[in-house]
Amino acid sequence: MKLVQIAVGCVALLALSLVQGSGASATSNFTLFGDATLVSPGQSSQTAAQLRSTAGGMVFGGINFDIPAGMTLNQLQNLSTDYMFTASSCGGRSPRFVIDIDGSTINVYLGPPPSYTGCPPNVWSNTGDLLTPTSFVDTSNLAGGTFYDPWALALARYGAHAVSGVQLITDSSSFFGGATQTVLVDNVMINSTTLTFEPNNEGNQGKFGQCKHGGWRNITSAPGPFRNQGQCVSHFARGDKHHGEDRGHDRDDEDQDDDD
Repeated sequence: MKLVQIAVGCVALLALSLVQGSGASATSNFTLFGDATLVSPGQSSQTAAQLRSTAGGMVFGGINFDIPAGMTLNQLQNLSTDYMFTASSCGGRSPRFVIDIDGSTINVYLGPPPSYTGCPPNVWSNTGDLLTPTSFVDTSNLAGGTFYDPWALALARYGAHAVSGVQLITDSSSFFGGATQTVLVDNVMINSTTLTFEPNNEGNQGKFGQCKHGGWRNITSAPGPFRNQGQCVSHFARGDKHHGEDRGHDRDDEDQDDDD
């Protein structure tokens, strides 16, 4: 529970006011926090978000998604994502979608129920819609809630309550004995909006390509230099003017920098 509170508390500090569309793909209505960064490639795309939990470093990584003001739980009709584990697996109630409600949370776990463990490594999978009427969600943090609560019953209890945030979090390194837990996510679907992590404008798209095939090494003046391809991709994908803030997220794999 302490890790949950830490991760969600950091989300509250880092959340941005962004615009969410419906029935479309969106690229800029998210905020990374903790040990999260953008990496390449994604699932049939150039970019994914990497979420990591490390016992010796940052114990959580996540994404905060923008939601419409005044949204109620009844209006949250679909949650899904593509995901791939590159270190460890699902377990320890992580990764999970976190729905902020009533000053607490509803947790929606990735992985096969009822244990939410045993996700295969190094292969992209899709969760499917995690909010079907019979899907289990964890409402045990709320009054009258349970760990295995069918979504239909959760809506019956809390449907009219306001939702203040939605995140996707990884924070269970401790479940794996301190081993790093790393998951890539892409094509996150919230209701009818599919959220991707691609460059957010045409100009950055061209610069994004310069990071590939070792090109990041050639960017030696501002906004460079970069330490690896992942940092370069992350910079241009978010449209950053300065990349100093990315240096905490550059512990990724230079051995993959020239593969794509």
